[in-house]
Parts: sequence; C-alpha cells; structure tokens
Amino acid sequence: MRFITLGPRGSNHEFVLHRYLEFHGIRELATVDLAVDFKQGAQAVIDRRSDFLLQCAVHPATSATVARFFDGLYAIDTFISPSQDLAIIQRCGAERPQSLAVMRPTLDYIDASQWEHIELVDTVAEVTAGLVDGTYAAGVAYAAVAQKHPERLQVTQFIGTVDDAWIVYGRTRVSNGGVVAWRDSPAAACYRQSE
Repeated sequence: MRFITLGPRGSNHEFVLHRYLEFHGIRELATVDLAVDFKQGAQAVIDRRSDFLLQCAVHPATSATVARFFDGLYAIDTFISPSQDLAIIQRCGAERPQSLAVMRPTLDYIDASQWEHIELVDTVAEVTAGLVDGTYAAGVAYAAVAQKHPERLQVTQFIGTVDDAWIVYGRTRVSNGGVVAWRDSPAAACYRQSE
C-alpha cells in the first residue's frame, strides 16, 4: 500500500499518518511518500502512483482538494488524532521579536496582538525549520524543536496539541449514497448518554 501526505519530513501530516498506519497494524506494509502540496498528492492517487492520501480536515487546501478532484478521489475514512505539541518558540538572544511566523490555522491558538507583524508560512514544519536555521526570530512551531536545540531556541509559551479531524482519500467510493458512520463509536456513546 502506498500512502502520500503533505511534507516536508517531520510535518504533522507525516506524524499523524504514521500513527494511523500503526493503529491499523499496517505500518510495515505501507510506504509513505510526501508531497509538496495536496494537488500533487491527489494527482498521485488519481494517476495510481499512490493508493491513499491523508489530509487534515482543517487544512486551508481541503476544500480545494475535495472540489478539484471530486470525480476520482473519494473520502474513504475519517478519524480524530492529536497533533504534535505546539509552542511559541523564540531564538535565544532575540529580544522581544516584532514578527511572528505562523501557519494560518495555528494563528487562532494564540493572542497575536503581541507582535507588530505576522508572517504567514505554508506549514508548521517550515516555521520550525526556519527557527532552527535563523530565518525567523519567533514562531508557532513544534515544541520538541526547543528540546532538540536548547542552545538556539526557547519556548516562550507552550500551546500543546489539538484533536484534529483527518480525511483519508482513495480511488474507491465507499459511501454508496448513504451515511458511513460507526454506530458503536465514542460519539454514539455520547449520544446514548444524552438520551
């Protein structure tokens, strides 16, 4: 089985895809490729270079993926997974940076009024790499990077993780015109408790 998701290496998409494959017990049977964007990933599935595509449901490109590839690329599974812990990270020695690098969906996790300028970056992985290489003085990035580079980076505000919804796409339509849901799901248990 060939899975593809958004790169670069170390991205949250790659992190969650490996967790998903482990959950299903197929990590050793699957190969994982990384795309530069979801258009490339979706096209790889359509062209049969990959079998499945993973995308975070709140990613800014999700609606375009669904709309552009509605004929041939189908949602075959959804699940909930925490992401990697996030934090506002600052380069050591950078006194009160005026600019903060963020991926747009993570901006709502913080009070952005502390910075004069918000620089929107395509991925959290790009913000993280930019903090390490000195491109950015501060950013919303993976918290673990500060532990890996304590001589260069420090956490100024720990954010933590969120439980995101994720979509797995394939070439085979599974809905057959009906609702595909799990009657014994944790959500169904909540519904029964509310009755």
